[in-house]
Amino acid sequence: MSDILAGLLGALLATNAPQGVSNLVVARAGFSFPLASTNDPVENKFYQILLDNDAVEKEILGSMDNADAFAREGGGGRSGPTLALKIQQRQDGLKKEYQDFIGLHPNHVNAHLAFGSFLNDSHDEDGACAQWETARQLAPSNSAAWNNLANYYGHRSPVKKAFEYYGKAIELNPAEPVYYQNLAVTVYLFRSDAREYYHLNEQQVFDKSLSLYRQAIKLDPDNFVLFTDYAKSFYGTNPPRWKDGLAAWTEALKVAHDEDDREEVCIHLARIHLKLGDYDEARANLALVTNANNAAFKTRLTRNLNGAVEKARTNAPPAAPRVGATSSKSSI
Repeated sequence: MSDILAGLLGALLATNAPQGVSNLVVARAGFSFPLASTNDPVENKFYQILLDNDAVEKEILGSMDNADAFAREGGGGRSGPTLALKIQQRQDGLKKEYQDFIGLHPNHVNAHLAFGSFLNDSHDEDGACAQWETARQLAPSNSAAWNNLANYYGHRSPVKKAFEYYGKAIELNPAEPVYYQNLAVTVYLFRSDAREYYHLNEQQVFDKSLSLYRQAIKLDPDNFVLFTDYAKSFYGTNPPRWKDGLAAWTEALKVAHDEDDREEVCIHLARIHLKLGDYDEARANLALVTNANNAAFKTRLTRNLNGAVEKARTNAPPAAPRVGATSSKSSI
């Protein structure tokens, strides 16, 4: 089974998350999908559509990679329009598969959810919303339907419906960490709406968002992206909560998967230590950053650190005389 299909089977029905601190929050649906071979011809057909969805996505990604490589090598011609037409044709074919299946099986909840995700990925957000709304009406206890609709409303103003729908998704499936993360991001980004909806002041809104992040972390304690999203939130609190942010990045370091992750955390630790005036700690963290991809960040932070150290040195008050020291002045 390919990685893309695994993603479809494990996450397709709730992947369209709000724009937040990270680029994308990938949700898990928590559904039972048909196996490759069952005694139910309807489920076998639905599974085949998922396989076709996987194949189309792989083909599109491969075509785009080939086109990029061709362009880098100096190729010309009409590859751009031709590729766009090819992608559109493959998407149209898959769209018809979904439409034909749903026409025959209008009460198939997972089909509506999957078709909604396909439409959303094809930039037809209103069409996706219609499919998810149908799924919600067919299965009001389906948490993924509520989450996906919340994602849709989280992109629109006012976003109060997103708060309501994420809350319902959490109520229906309190063990799904991504629902807490999605709501945390939305509360954080739309603080004025959250203040009105939840009847909170600004600091309480920050606290609510951070609390939701912590609940997500509790349920998904090895998710490095989740840890970093939580840690980045402390930059935006008013005022910034530098010490809390330092603690959050320290925890993120514990779940870093590789050296790239660790260097990312070290950059943030250096930045916060600099804000706190902990110059030796800042320099020690910067010394751990060796990847050339991070050179620009390291150079900028090093420059800021050196400037802060010099400013502290020149602005330092003169040293007090030592006890028992003799004055250098001559007495007459």
